[in-house]
Amino acid sequence: MNVLLSYPIFPTSFWSFEKAVQGIGKKAFMPPLSLVTVAALLPQEWNFRLRDRNIEPVTEDDWEWADMVMLSGMIAQKEDYMEQIQEAKRRDLPVVVGGPYATSLPNDMLAAGADFLVLDEGEYTINLFVEALKRGETSGIFRSKDKPDVTLSPVPRYDLLQLDAYFLMAIQYSRGCPFQCEFCDIIILYGRKPRTKTFSQVEKELDVLFDLGWRGGIFFVDDNFIGNKRTVKPFLENLIEWQTNKGYPFSFTTEASIDMAQDDRLLELMALSKFSTVFIGIETPDTDSLKLTMKHQNNRKPMNESLEKIAKSGLRIMAGFIIGFDDEKKGAGERVFQFATENAIPGVTFSMLQALPGTALWDRLKASGRLLDDANLNQTTLLNFVPTRPIEEIAEEYVNAFWKLYDPKVYLKRVFDHFMLVGQAKVHQDPELRKKLANQHKTDFDLKGVLFGLKMLAKLGFVRSTRFVFWKYLYLMFKKNPGGIGNFLSFAAFMEHFLPYRKMVKKEIQEALQARIDGKVKVLDTNIELSDELTEGVEWYKAS
Repeated sequence: MNVLLSYPIFPTSFWSFEKAVQGIGKKAFMPPLSLVTVAALLPQEWNFRLRDRNIEPVTEDDWEWADMVMLSGMIAQKEDYMEQIQEAKRRDLPVVVGGPYATSLPNDMLAAGADFLVLDEGEYTINLFVEALKRGETSGIFRSKDKPDVTLSPVPRYDLLQLDAYFLMAIQYSRGCPFQCEFCDIIILYGRKPRTKTFSQVEKELDVLFDLGWRGGIFFVDDNFIGNKRTVKPFLENLIEWQTNKGYPFSFTTEASIDMAQDDRLLELMALSKFSTVFIGIETPDTDSLKLTMKHQNNRKPMNESLEKIAKSGLRIMAGFIIGFDDEKKGAGERVFQFATENAIPGVTFSMLQALPGTALWDRLKASGRLLDDANLNQTTLLNFVPTRPIEEIAEEYVNAFWKLYDPKVYLKRVFDHFMLVGQAKVHQDPELRKKLANQHKTDFDLKGVLFGLKMLAKLGFVRSTRFVFWKYLYLMFKKNPGGIGNFLSFAAFMEHFLPYRKMVKKEIQEALQARIDGKVKVLDTNIELSDELTEGVEWYKAS
C-alpha cells in the first residue's frame, strides 16, 4: 500500500509568522504531528510519503504513486482540506480523513466525497479502519466513545519530515483538560480527564529527534500541559535529567492554564527543564464574562499577580484573548488592550468568539436559534452567532484594539517590559544555571539567520519610526538585563509578521461585516420553535 499523507494549507494567521520564519530560512512554523503519528499507527510494511502543503506541493508523481490519500487537519484548514479531497477523488483515489475538523464536522467530509472517516483518536479507530480494508470494504465511518490509553501511542514517524523546513518541532505528552470552559472543544474531543504518556515514551521521542539531528525549539502541543498535576512534576524531573545528560539541546514551548502560578515547584521545574514560553488563555479581563463562560480558573486569583509570577519564574508569556461574549459591556476591546499593556504581554492572540460544534456554547446558541454559520477559527472571522450587542460595535472595537496592540512602538514597549520581568528569574540571574541551560552543542554557522538579523536591525534601528525607542530599549536591556537581548531582538523581529497581518485583519473584518450587513449570511436551521422575542431578534439581525 502506497499512502500519500497530505496536510492542508493553513491560511495566514497570528501563528503562521511567515515573514519571520522565512527570513531565517524556514518554510513553516511547525510540522503536522498528527500525520506522523498516524503513519506510526498504520501497518509499517506500508509505504508512506508525507506532503505538508505548507512547505511543498503535492506533485503529479505523488498522485500517480499513491494507492490511497490520507488527510488530517483543523477547521482553520477547511478550504484546502476540501480541495485536496476533491482532487484525490478526481483521480479516483480512495480518501481517508481524520483529525479535529473531520471529527467535529463529519458531514463536511462526506459531502466532499471522502470514503473513510477515521474519527476521534487514532489509537482506537485506525485499527478498525485497517481491519475494514482487509475485509475489502471501500468506505466506512469509524468512531470510538472511549478515550484511549495514550501510553499505547507509538513514537511518531519523525523520519518522514523535512526537519530543516520547520521553526519548531512538535511533541505530545498529554491529551485532555480538567476544566469546562463553555466555548472550548478540547474537552469534547479529548475529555476532561487528562491522559499522559510515560516519561520513557517521551524520552524515546526526544531521542529520535536528537538522533535525527534536531536542535532548538520543541512545542509540546498539549492543550493544557499541566492538566494532570500529579504526573507532570515527576515528568519534569525526568526531563531535567535527560536535558542535563544530553547537554540541553532543546528548549520547550507549551500551553497551560493560569493556575500554574499557584505551584512554585511546578514553575521551578519548568524553568529548569528549559521551558522558554507558555501560552495562556486569558480570554478576557472581564470577570463576569469569565464566570458566564465557565472559565473559573481565571477568576480564582488576580490574573495580573499570576502573570507577573509566571514571568518572574523565567517563562515568556503569550496569551489569547476573545471578544464577543454574551452580556459583554461596551469597551471590551479597549479593556483587552489595556490589560495586555499593563501586564506586559508581548504576544497577544485576539479573535472574535466562535461557537465550535459540540461545545456547550454551540448547544446553548443552537437551542436559542442564534447560530449563523459553522465556525472558522481565524482572527479575520466575525462571530458565527447573533451576539447580545451590535456586531458593528464588536467589530469596530476588535479592529481598533488589534491595530493598537501591534502598533510598532506600543508592541516594542510590551516586549521590553516583559523581558525585564523575565530577566529577574533565578534561571537568568544565576551564572551557573545560565551556563547549565545554555545549548552546549555546536551548531553550523547560520548565514540566513545572521542576514535576517542584520536586516531587522536596519529596519528597526534606522528605517522605521521605531528607531529611537528601539535603540533606547536595546541600550537599557544591555545595561540592566544583557541576557535578555536575544529574546528582545527575536520578539522585535516578529513585527515583520504582525505589521502586514494587522492590515489584513482590518481589511477582511470590514469586508465580512459589510457582507453580513448586506444579508449574505443565513441562520442555521435548528429545527426548533423559537420564542417570539428570539424570532424577532434573529429577523432583525438578518435584516440589519
